[in-house]
Amino acid sequence: MLRAEGLTKSFSGFRAVNNATLHVKKGEIVAVIGPNGAGKTTLFNLITGILRPDAGKVLFKGEDITGLRPYEVCRKRITRSFQVVNVFSRLTVFENVRVAVLSRERKTWNLFTPATKIATEETARILDSVGLGAKATRVSAALSHGDRKVLEIAVALGGNPEFLILDEPTAGMSPEETSRCIDLIKHLSEQLGLTILFCEHDMELVFAIANRIMVMVRGATIIQGTCEEVRCNQAVQDAYLGGSEAECLM
Repeated sequence: MLRAEGLTKSFSGFRAVNNATLHVKKGEIVAVIGPNGAGKTTLFNLITGILRPDAGKVLFKGEDITGLRPYEVCRKRITRSFQVVNVFSRLTVFENVRVAVLSRERKTWNLFTPATKIATEETARILDSVGLGAKATRVSAALSHGDRKVLEIAVALGGNPEFLILDEPTAGMSPEETSRCIDLIKHLSEQLGLTILFCEHDMELVFAIANRIMVMVRGATIIQGTCEEVRCNQAVQDAYLGGSEAECLM
């Protein structure tokens, strides 16, 4: 469904992404892992058009989308959440998601159809699907950190994606919130049929839900394979354990 081939991006001589490759099949949950500074978020920014690659290309369902602007990528039905929560703090939970639905439909307020009457049912459905229906009228700034992260996923769902990218979806969450987020990601994959790409530092989460894993080190892809293939790969052991003879991850 998505192929990133030979992606490269440098900043002032520092190569943040170095000839990285990534393949994601329809319906998969694929994790990207790597040490801090490995280039995971930069890779996601290249895929979603926030950054333009110096080299390489991104193919989505066979179409070259390299260099498209973020809104153009979104209209291809690729949406994402961010490492740092990115929602409208002064809007309610409901209003945040409705903005995304309206943007997708390219609708806004007009004399005959006020925005308050547009997309109400779909917005409510999305909030119910992520467990925020009961908090629809709350101002998003008043939510817990975990709920704000879930709200950002709901906003991404407002774009009606086929392909969902999550950048550290459980960062800063409590164990209870993390467990809830794991269940949500599984639900999005199994019940809604979304293809999901995510990066995460929580290895327990990664090995619990990913079908395949891509490992990045110093901007490069060192392996992409099943959890078992990655778990005992020597290059992965070297990256995480400094080349020790420790047992396999997890």
